[in-house]
Amino acid sequence: MDDPTRVEWREWGQAAFDEATDADIPVLLSLTATWCDHCHEMDAETYAEPRIAANVNDSFVPVRVDVDRHPRVRDRYNMGGFPSTVFLAPNGEVLTGAGYLGPDGMRQVLDSVRTMWQTKGSGAARVPRPLREDNPPAGELTPEIEQAMLGQLSETYDETAGGWGQEPKFPLPDALEFALKRDREMALRSYDAVSANLLDEYEGGFYRFATDRDWSGLQHEKLLDSNGALVRAFANAYLLTGKDEYREPAERTIEYLTATLWNGDADAFANSQAPGEDAAHSLDATDRASADEPPVDDGVFAGPNALAVEGLLTYYAYTDDERARRYAERTLETLREELLVDGVVAHTVADSDDPVPLLANQARALAALTTAASTIDTGVLEDATAIADATIHRLHDEDSFLDGPAAGVGLLERPLRPLDANVAFADGLLELAVLSGEDRYCERARETLEAFAGASDRFGVQVARYATAVSRLLEGPLVLPVAADPGSDLHRAALRLADHEKVVVPDADGLEAGTARAERGDRVSEPAETPAELSERVQTVLD
Repeated sequence: MDDPTRVEWREWGQAAFDEATDADIPVLLSLTATWCDHCHEMDAETYAEPRIAANVNDSFVPVRVDVDRHPRVRDRYNMGGFPSTVFLAPNGEVLTGAGYLGPDGMRQVLDSVRTMWQTKGSGAARVPRPLREDNPPAGELTPEIEQAMLGQLSETYDETAGGWGQEPKFPLPDALEFALKRDREMALRSYDAVSANLLDEYEGGFYRFATDRDWSGLQHEKLLDSNGALVRAFANAYLLTGKDEYREPAERTIEYLTATLWNGDADAFANSQAPGEDAAHSLDATDRASADEPPVDDGVFAGPNALAVEGLLTYYAYTDDERARRYAERTLETLREELLVDGVVAHTVADSDDPVPLLANQARALAALTTAASTIDTGVLEDATAIADATIHRLHDEDSFLDGPAAGVGLLERPLRPLDANVAFADGLLELAVLSGEDRYCERARETLEAFAGASDRFGVQVARYATAVSRLLEGPLVLPVAADPGSDLHRAALRLADHEKVVVPDADGLEAGTARAERGDRVSEPAETPAELSERVQTVLD
């Protein structure tokens, strides 16, 4: 994006920290995103002010980081949103930080940090708490974990406006899907609130969040990762209900992704669309058609594209929508051919010569591949296995996984064990264990989930997927082996049985060709030859 500031920004790297060490001055780290309206606003109102810019240039080493392009920097220095304005000692430890700062606030903070540095120096710096407490509290996996999460959802559920929590209101696709199977009424009312308030009725796609409890104060940026996850979530609500009011938001979002975010040069999806002018979103359809399109960040990132593949293929599984399948296949080919190197998923194509494994990318790509194996092509299991094995080899540490190699500038050398990415990877391992028949992946998933179980009573609704994964592990997912090719009538029927946490295994061994059966833990049904028989067999292992 164009830089209207007068600040002499450096890139994130050793050179900037060496410069700060030599000059004995702090680093000013600015975390921004191309889709972040407040980031552009702070550039225009604060960093563009000549005296502030001169102050920053003279007394600090200013470093600008795009959070989508440097996720490990984001996760260590994020001050709770973007922009984040973080002051660092030359060793990368944190002196202080804030979010958005207007000109007056910035002047005060600059003076305060300068005084702090002159009086205390590096003694004022600290390591953030998640990076000091290396190991999460382990514990036993019990059914109470699922019940505790359901209790959290019930306790924080907004009876008036739908969704969970007071403000801000995020769509929380993992919480929607967890509740869908366990409290249908609460889940569907929250789905209704998300579609009524966050879906762009004109162009499709979901806005990122709303600032207020009643879903007002819309933040109009649209991100690929949240939209891919919401396609999956609404497709699963359609599977359960059969109602178009849940299919249509997914369909409209696919229209948006394939029309606006598709990057034809890369054969994959662009990362995000900026919010544009707030006034434009209140125009009628005719006027909006003539308004300027908000800019799109054409960057292609592995993790969000993998989420999009998972969402598109989930929708295809229930609808036979060829557009969803076509774009999923093209994106999946790009992921496999351009971004996957010996089981390591490159963050971008530019990183593919020497890719660094990032747990979130590995987990999302694994989920995309297991979904593809279940729906369209079992041949991708080789790549799924390679990703699982590379992640275990490169990122496994004690009983859980690090977000990436514990090496780099500043606090990147500190290990970080992100709960959400560990859970996503464990859930992917559970799917892979069923699809590949390799029990070792199930055991690794169990070990990972146990590593966080000691704190599970404190988990918020944002990580509802932890309880989903624990439930699937303890009870065993509903498994539907189908001794037929993907796309056969029996396979399609298995995909459409109303349990979105099931695992369908096409081309399954150990069954007579053209038959299927249902499995749940130690319970195994008789073979079925028709979709109707398969539906009956499922009940025998669930009752």
